[in-house]
Amino acid sequence: MDAEATLIYAIASFGLAAVLIWQRASIPAQLRRGMAIVSLLLVAFAFFLIVYSFFSAGT
Repeated sequence: MDAEATLIYAIASFGLAAVLIWQRASIPAQLRRGMAIVSLLLVAFAFFLIVYSFFSAGT
């Protein structure tokens, strides 16, 4: 697995989550829930990729 791509993906997904948290008052109510769910899924997948890269580091 490409560690550089994983790192870029993790930074991007955490950055999106941070922007959504900081700017939640200016996001329309209809988009807020959907964007939060998508962001949560992206962050969860980023965590999975980070943990997977730690477990597969020795091989």
